[in-house]
Amino acid sequence: MKPANLSQPLQASFRDPSGQLFTRVGVLYRQVNQVYRPHFEHLIESGLYQTLVDKGWLIPHEEVNVPPLQPETAWKVIRPETIPFISYPYEWCFGQYKDAALLTLNIQMVALEHGMWLKDSSAYNIQFHEGRAVLIDSLSFEIYPEGQPWVAYRQFCQHFLAPLSLMAHCDVRLGQLMRTYLDGIPLDLASRLLPWRTRFSLPLLLHLHLHAASQRRYAAQPPVIKRCMDKVALLGLIDTLEAGIRRLTWSPFTTDWSQYYQESNYTAAALEHKQALVAEFLDVIRPATVWDLGANTGRFSRLASQRGLLTVAFDQDYGAVEQNYRQCKQEGETHLLPLVLDLTNPSPPLGWAHQERLSWMQRGPVDAVLALALIHHLAIANNLPLAYLAEFFHALGRWLVIEFVPKSDSQVQRLLSFRADIFPNYTRQGFESAFGVCYRIHRSEAIRDSQRVLYLMEAR
Repeated sequence: MKPANLSQPLQASFRDPSGQLFTRVGVLYRQVNQVYRPHFEHLIESGLYQTLVDKGWLIPHEEVNVPPLQPETAWKVIRPETIPFISYPYEWCFGQYKDAALLTLNIQMVALEHGMWLKDSSAYNIQFHEGRAVLIDSLSFEIYPEGQPWVAYRQFCQHFLAPLSLMAHCDVRLGQLMRTYLDGIPLDLASRLLPWRTRFSLPLLLHLHLHAASQRRYAAQPPVIKRCMDKVALLGLIDTLEAGIRRLTWSPFTTDWSQYYQESNYTAAALEHKQALVAEFLDVIRPATVWDLGANTGRFSRLASQRGLLTVAFDQDYGAVEQNYRQCKQEGETHLLPLVLDLTNPSPPLGWAHQERLSWMQRGPVDAVLALALIHHLAIANNLPLAYLAEFFHALGRWLVIEFVPKSDSQVQRLLSFRADIFPNYTRQGFESAFGVCYRIHRSEAIRDSQRVLYLMEAR
């Protein structure tokens, strides 16, 4: 049997020679290696670390006296502030992705003022914490080598510029390509997919189309002349990248579910009663963390987040998630994180040995799950048996607040109008029977002025 205090490495950071993340007794630490010592000392002594922390751009850490993961290479161990939920670029809406890109460029500019630069610009180094984008990798910096071209330039273009350009100019769903290309979307692919008009944008022409052509030209025979770039030219490169990112826009009001509450069949009385019931259930169970599945624009997610509960709001519709994120920014919300997720095809484990990026379910469990106006889409539109759904929700957390929408409901009738009714067990009795295997039903309340029923269930 392994000792309880054994350190466990995190596979997401095993590629970095500067250090590695690990956990010990459930606490996250980062080992800083001897090879990175001069860069880390400059990060602290130059004032760059404190400047970025004060701006809220870099996650803070503290030095701790904890045994390192690999003593033979270690210099010191730090404990970074905990991020409650780790998200990935292919789960971000357009606005989140754009904010992450601009933050990376802003950090690069401030780093140069302190004699450093970003040695890598991976989108996976950005997380959303307390309502804003933040860099989580303190080892991303190195002392600026005067006259050298930015070593992370290509990575920035693949991780940020390419996906954002495709989302803005082709289809916002192309952000999902980051699920396939973990090291960023290849520039030649992005160049071929983008419409010809994007060549009239100077930043996209320079940093994407001509950049892709240069990669193709030198793929077989790299240039032998070492390139040089003085600081003025480097700052100009960053300026044009920032200008290109800022010009990219996308409207969230064109997707199928972005206007859900304006077009739903809830009366004002039903909506008000449903909100009151959900709030009451949350006050009874008092969870610390909540996942709202099929959250749309976050109306019900905010019943949890406004109570100080750490809430992640998932929806597959980019327009709905974008509106949710914009509201979070506008109102300065710190307990709500909107993300894009298709429950019928959630984020899988990815990367080397399927261990670098966690699956969506591996990032649980959570205290409470909200599944409101969702069950009919999964059971009828996607042919998922009720028993399967019960097991699925059961694996996510202890408490479940779920809304049953009967066949007589107009929304279910709309789904059935396109197909034969092959769902004899989709009844309230069948629902309670299937979920009763995995849950104890504490409450069931009919939603006023509707045919829907809201349940509070606890996992057996």
